[in-house]
Amino acid sequence: MIPAGVKVFLASHPIDFRKGPDSLLSLVRDAGNDPFNGSLYVFRAKRADRVKIVWWDGSGICLYSKRLEKAQFCWPRIGHNRVQLNHAQLMALVDGMDWKRVRSVAVKPPEIVG
Repeated sequence: MIPAGVKVFLASHPIDFRKGPDSLLSLVRDAGNDPFNGSLYVFRAKRADRVKIVWWDGSGICLYSKRLEKAQFCWPRIGHNRVQLNHAQLMALVDGMDWKRVRSVAVKPPEIVG
C-alpha cells in the first residue's frame, strides 16, 4: 500500500531494462531530483510491456517490476517532460489500464457543527 501524500513520477523515455535499482536512482538524481525523498519513480521498457518502480522507503531501496503478457502499459508521448500521477492513476497503470482517464474528484472536508 502506498502512503497518502506520496508523489509518483513517470519518466516518459524508455530505459534499458537491465538497469537495477541503483542505476534507476542514478537516473532520478541525474534528472535533478532527490532519489531518497520517498517519491516513487516509474520507468518503462522500450516495448512498453514492462514497468519498473523504484523508491526509498526510509530503510532501503525498493524495486517493483511487472510485465504484461498480452498488452502494453499506457504511456505518455516520449519527450522531456516528467508526469506526476496520483495514487489511483498509478494503480490503473500497474493494472494495465488507461490511467489518463482516471480523474480525482475534489472533496470538501466536513465541517464541525457546533
